[in-house]
Amino acid sequence: MKSIIKQKFSVSYQYDIHFTSGLFTLENRLLSRFFAERLDGPVPKLLVAVDEGVARCHPTLVDQIRDYLNPEPAVQLVSDILVVPGGEAIKNHREHVDRIIEAVDRYGIDRHSYIMAIGGGAVLDAIGYATAVAHRGIRHLRVPTTVLSQNDSGMGVKNGINYRGKKNFVGTFSPPVAVFNDNRFLLTLDDRAWASGISEAVKVALIKDAAFFDWIEAHAGSLRRRDGEVMDELIFRCAELHLQHIAGADPFEFGSSRPLDFGHWSAHKLEQLSGFEVLHGEAVAIGIALDTVYSAIVGLLPPQDAQRVLSVLQALELPIFHPLLGGAAADHPLLAGLEEFREHLGGRLTIMLLSAIGRGVEVHELEAENVLRAAAALQEGVHLVN
Repeated sequence: MKSIIKQKFSVSYQYDIHFTSGLFTLENRLLSRFFAERLDGPVPKLLVAVDEGVARCHPTLVDQIRDYLNPEPAVQLVSDILVVPGGEAIKNHREHVDRIIEAVDRYGIDRHSYIMAIGGGAVLDAIGYATAVAHRGIRHLRVPTTVLSQNDSGMGVKNGINYRGKKNFVGTFSPPVAVFNDNRFLLTLDDRAWASGISEAVKVALIKDAAFFDWIEAHAGSLRRRDGEVMDELIFRCAELHLQHIAGADPFEFGSSRPLDFGHWSAHKLEQLSGFEVLHGEAVAIGIALDTVYSAIVGLLPPQDAQRVLSVLQALELPIFHPLLGGAAADHPLLAGLEEFREHLGGRLTIMLLSAIGRGVEVHELEAENVLRAAAALQEGVHLVN
């Protein structure tokens, strides 16, 4: 009796990140060319979902989308443009995902159709999840509208929603068909959202590219003053580094190594503890600070490098501590966050720390005492670790 048939195959996947300005202005033909170049049969349908915060800040956007896409011969825009909640609200309640799936059913959206998500990272995550599970996968287009989503979350292959109070507990790995970064959407961000997204650039520079960290340090003032050209450069370089990692490592995270999650284990817990009032980028900045100080405490990172990291975060007006991380109890919620992160990774804890600026090092254990020491040092304002 034969007992086994072994099967192995690989799938090649390509998606492009487009950088533009005024994506839905009639003179910008980027989207028009995109659909025309991919038309190889019946005209596909297009369902569009827009972050309500983006729609509010850009009150003519929905009309612009219709004016641009309705005449397009290579795509059929369905009549209803969905306006959905932004921020973690869309990820915290399943009914928003169900609304997208119901629209797929109502408008006859099939696997050869497109669903376009326009919004911040949370909207891209939730719409991407709905797109991945409906019909086992519909072609997904992302239009990120925040610094954070244009330089990080909008680039990757992950989608998800929150469940049982845990961030991204339910989700999929499903790459987009294309990403369109439009810098005009950044003009209406408030200063908090503008600064928040820079934390992911600091993160990837710290673990992969010392020269990029030097550049961020040198341009911190311009970034804080909202220099658009400098931000364009930061977003492009950050996105490039994220994509290089995804292509060259473990895009679907079969292992437990997730270097791009440097600073994230505590960030996820802080977001949860704050009821998601702390922005993701702010939580990441605090997580970077915590893991940087921890790296110095255990002798991995020179103290002067740790101080330099903290100084850059502060120069960018990013937070490096939150009161919810205070205290030193054995049952501190920060320590519970480590266990949750281990579960999220699939059973083996792997944390990225720093051995130098631009060089990350993975460890499989964090000492609870030193985690709390690092948090206390940040709380007390003693930033230079000796």
